[in-house]
Amino acid sequence: MEIKTVGVAGTLESSDIQIMVSAGQNGIKIDLESEVAKSYGDQIKKVITDVLKKFGIENAKVKATDKGALDCVIAARTLAAAQRATETTDKPRLEVLQ
Repeated sequence: MEIKTVGVAGTLESSDIQIMVSAGQNGIKIDLESEVAKSYGDQIKKVITDVLKKFGIENAKVKATDKGALDCVIAARTLAAAQRATETTDKPRLEVLQ
């Protein structure tokens, strides 16, 4: 899947995460900002990477600002940002979230 623009989803409110997906090279690179990164950073990055790969994105730069989001919220925000970045919001791919 080709990234055509920068896709953003989420807020900076408590219990949410803001995900920004843009074109990248050499795999998926995640810049994570989170107060719980020491404890949950690897899991947050895994959820983001898994969703992007299921969606068909192999190369991307991701900026994630976490405010205590659960895995289901991280996955949903990642999918929304990816669909916005690939300009495919008219074709929902909710099966990626399973």
